[in-house]
Amino acid sequence: MNGRRARRTVDIWPGFVDALSGLLMVMIFVLLVFVLAQYFLGSALSGSEQARDRLSREMATLAEQLSLEKKATESLNGDVSRLTSQLTGSEAERDKLNQDVAALSALKAELEAKLAESGDALAGEKTASMAARAEAALLNQQLTALKEQLAKVAAALDVSEKQTAEQKVQIADLGKRLNMALADKVAELQRYRSEFFGKLRQVLGDRPGVRVEGDRFIFQSEVLFDTASAEMGLSGIEQVRALAKTLNELSKQMPKDVNWVLRVDGHTDKRPIASGRFPSNWELSTARAITVVKTLAANGIPADRLSAAGFGEFQPIDKGDSEEALAKNRRIEIRLDAR
Repeated sequence: MNGRRARRTVDIWPGFVDALSGLLMVMIFVLLVFVLAQYFLGSALSGSEQARDRLSREMATLAEQLSLEKKATESLNGDVSRLTSQLTGSEAERDKLNQDVAALSALKAELEAKLAESGDALAGEKTASMAARAEAALLNQQLTALKEQLAKVAAALDVSEKQTAEQKVQIADLGKRLNMALADKVAELQRYRSEFFGKLRQVLGDRPGVRVEGDRFIFQSEVLFDTASAEMGLSGIEQVRALAKTLNELSKQMPKDVNWVLRVDGHTDKRPIASGRFPSNWELSTARAITVVKTLAANGIPADRLSAAGFGEFQPIDKGDSEEALAKNRRIEIRLDAR
């Protein structure tokens, strides 16, 4: 019997060694997979940081171009105002000269008529006739001088009108360029917002009661608050702290010339509330939004980048009366906006 027990003990040992060897190989394989994953993840993050740096430089260049074009627009507007004032003065002078020419023409016609009527009567009065002719010649000279002056004013007006037309074309072109630049900047912000929430979705993953929809990050109220309360529980505080940590990391990558703000919106379901602290759902939704804003600020988000708003029950996601619909409407939404 003692010999059989000894042999049985010896037979178990090789199996144990095989099992231990297999476990060691599995652990080595898992470690290898983890190292490869870390390598590829690091490469991907490096490429994303280069793209963000390039975007920051491009937006800085765009902002400088916008500043230069605004200065050029202000200068052109000043030139247009000055030319418009000169044109108004020239037009007034031209009108006055036209009036003088008309008066002189009328006087000439009157004198010529008088000369024609009194031609026979003044035949013997050469002295008076010569004086009248001299006066008519003088009037003709004055009329010619006024016509020449009027022609010069008209030429100056033509030049001013051409310059004004050219500057109006330049201003219109500059306006189009400014509008295109502003549209490009808005598009850049929209692309950055999409990238911002895309990374936020990757970091946070699938958590119950928490989701990212388009440009909104949504907490269901039950995740953060008890029923009819604006006091955040420990679990809710941890959730917001995790969000603040992620937002702090992402906000450091935001271009400095983008004037962004994180808006926190509170929403409730349509069931009425009436308490000493919250007379209506407006007060409750606003108080919850303010609680979230204060928690984010306490965890490093700059206060000048935060805003809070309460919408009560007036912007529901689901208009049904079921418990599921009511639960969807009780939420906190966080949006990234431009100021």
